[in-house]
Amino acid sequence: MSPKPTRVTNRIRQLRSDTDQMTQAELARRLGVTRQTVIAIEQCRYSPSLEMAFQIARVFGVPLDAVFQYDAPHD
Repeated sequence: MSPKPTRVTNRIRQLRSDTDQMTQAELARRLGVTRQTVIAIEQCRYSPSLEMAFQIARVFGVPLDAVFQYDAPHD
């Protein structure tokens, strides 16, 4: 069974670029995770825990919804 595609998107790559070209490795170090985890989150292959999502937002000094967006289905 393949993973269900997520409706949560993020702007982490853009925020890293806007923050003096912060590397994935630097973000990973600041979060206490591996670079591979940051890559997976950026590519929407992994959804971080709520706690980690808040940590990511704090690293960039922005609100949570400036990092992550939820694309709700249109019923």
